[in-house]
Amino acid sequence: MQRKLTRERLLLVVSLLVTIASGLALRRYGYAINLPFMVVKYGGSLLWGAMVYWLLAAIFVSQGRFRIAVAALLIAVAVEVFRLWHTPDLDAFRLTAAGALLLGRVFSPWNIVAYAVGIALALALDCALSKPRPL
Repeated sequence: MQRKLTRERLLLVVSLLVTIASGLALRRYGYAINLPFMVVKYGGSLLWGAMVYWLLAAIFVSQGRFRIAVAALLIAVAVEVFRLWHTPDLDAFRLTAAGALLLGRVFSPWNIVAYAVGIALALALDCALSKPRPL
């Protein structure tokens, strides 16, 4: 049983790392290779939502997938709503690369839609590639 969980966790961590690398590459090179603004902006948000799913799935391997997806969506929505709160220190952090990637800068309900799509796609991929596990 432990070996199975370790293998599954490894696959989830690999998915997490690939998603992070894809998101960083999209944000860094998306405009340089002439991708449309919508693809770069919302593709990054989609990948960020998927990243939250993979992170939670890797930490809570034995939990049901649907529960993980709901938790990922709640976290993503909370982070987006948190963008409405402003303090000088928080705004200064948001101006850094780490702050922009982790917290974002400006609230957008469209980001929530992109996060939900990313989480749904990660959930679907998790279901398709993994051995049966409860939803």
